[in-house]
Amino acid sequence: MSYELIALLMFSTMMLMLLTGQRVFGAIGFVAVVAALLLWGDKGGYDLGYGALMKLMKWYPMLTLPMFVFMGYVLSESKIADDLYRMFHVWMGGIKGGLAIGTIGLMVLVSAMNGLSVAGMAIGSTIALPELLKRGYDKKMVTGVIQAGSSLGILVPPSVVLVLYAMIARQPVGQLWLAGVGPGLLMAGLFIAYIVIRCALNPSLGPTLPEEERAQVTRAEKFRLMRAGLLPVGIFLIMMVPFVKGWTSLVEASAIGAIAAFLAAVLKGRMTWTVFETATRNTLGISCMFMWIILAALAFGAVFDGLGAVKAIDFLFTEKLGLSPWMILILMQLSFLVMGSFLDDTAMLVIVAPLYVPLVGELGFDLVWYGVLYTITCQIAYMTPPFGYNLFLMRAMAPPEITLKDIYGSIAPFVAVMILALVIVMVFPQIATWLPNNVYQ
Repeated sequence: MSYELIALLMFSTMMLMLLTGQRVFGAIGFVAVVAALLLWGDKGGYDLGYGALMKLMKWYPMLTLPMFVFMGYVLSESKIADDLYRMFHVWMGGIKGGLAIGTIGLMVLVSAMNGLSVAGMAIGSTIALPELLKRGYDKKMVTGVIQAGSSLGILVPPSVVLVLYAMIARQPVGQLWLAGVGPGLLMAGLFIAYIVIRCALNPSLGPTLPEEERAQVTRAEKFRLMRAGLLPVGIFLIMMVPFVKGWTSLVEASAIGAIAAFLAAVLKGRMTWTVFETATRNTLGISCMFMWIILAALAFGAVFDGLGAVKAIDFLFTEKLGLSPWMILILMQLSFLVMGSFLDDTAMLVIVAPLYVPLVGELGFDLVWYGVLYTITCQIAYMTPPFGYNLFLMRAMAPPEITLKDIYGSIAPFVAVMILALVIVMVFPQIATWLPNNVYQ
């Protein structure tokens, strides 16, 4: 049996196991170890799993994962994130669509606190959505705003997904995070521009707060809310400025962020035992899940490297089919969109990373820039029917008056905005590469 056929058999077996509902790391790791045992015998199979485990355990930046997840859960569970929305509510209420714009701002800051899409969705659905509906905002538009805004969590640093990509692609986490800043702010800006234009054309979609209600809030109250709401921003700056300046390592910066979030909750009197236990349990669960997935992906990638599958695919695309590097790159992005309708971001990455990441390097593209493209494509896939991840999260968290039909109907304009952002970053890669190149020069 040829190596190409073995690689195809591995890939199809893994996909079949995933379709049966097996856990992602179980399906990928099982296929990798069994293939290694059949190809290279007992010693090769055992060494494969052990080597992947040692590589993971020695990867020092992996320590950032539990730190950032803990920081995000502390800020969320202690309700410090609630202060952010109250700040946006007061300061943006007098603008058409202002509360929707404030929700995007909330999502950007929540993303900077946590790095997970689900955290933004939970906060947006429980804090922002009821208030927006009560104020007469169009339910389709606001569900789209929350879904789109929450997707920023996997692009704006500290993105947990980019940590996973960094491990698999063997790229610096710090550079990937900095590369996500420009595209993340670009996408948030495009979301805000869409809301402003849409509400200007149809003010009933996003009415302003009544003047008498705005008059009840004094200037002193506005500034008090600003101080409370900007606390998470201060925590983010305390964490990131020393890292960007080179005063601390990435791991040290993550520890500073976790400690700062914990102390902020204590000083505000919100660090109860329940908050601490919930944050710790969730951090342990998320961290273990990602470590198992990375371990399985490393083992699977080692088998593919040994089979030479990447070179075979490179030969197929460039020599036999005569495709240009850009055509191959676009086909990769389209495949992510298709897979994203059925799989989450981590499953997509570990399934195709052993093939795509080395191929992208062979084609001469920047792997840091490609990591940003992958993440933006994941954001689009999160909101693509029939099985987009955010669609079902929204359905689970939304009030009964918002139906699945409303949720599906809300995402089209925001998906279009995301595709526009993806095209812009592909045409102008400097949007992603300028900041990391200047910081790490």
